[in-house]
Amino acid sequence: MSRFAYVNGLYDRIYSTVHHVPAGQVATYAQIARIVGRCTARAVGYAMAALPCDTDVPWHRVINSQGKISPRRCGEGSARQRQLLEGEDIRFDQQGRVDLSVVGWAGPE
Repeated sequence: MSRFAYVNGLYDRIYSTVHHVPAGQVATYAQIARIVGRCTARAVGYAMAALPCDTDVPWHRVINSQGKISPRRCGEGSARQRQLLEGEDIRFDQQGRVDLSVVGWAGPE
């Protein structure tokens, strides 16, 4: 299997998993990596960054293990992610964190 095919297959599995995160909840990069298997949180981050702007993958529901939005390459990405999450009634504290015990996704059933 070529590296390209491996990466595409991995990204497809990541995107499929992220599609299961319901509105009003978030998952962490590490959580998605554990569910996908044979994957790292960093790979999940790369997959999220590789998505086109018009994607239907709910990328905004994936945050870091501190309950924060990770900085994006493009300047407006983090603000857009927060706006989308707040639109799903997810609230942030003064430090820009969400309470993972409240809005954290339990994972697939």
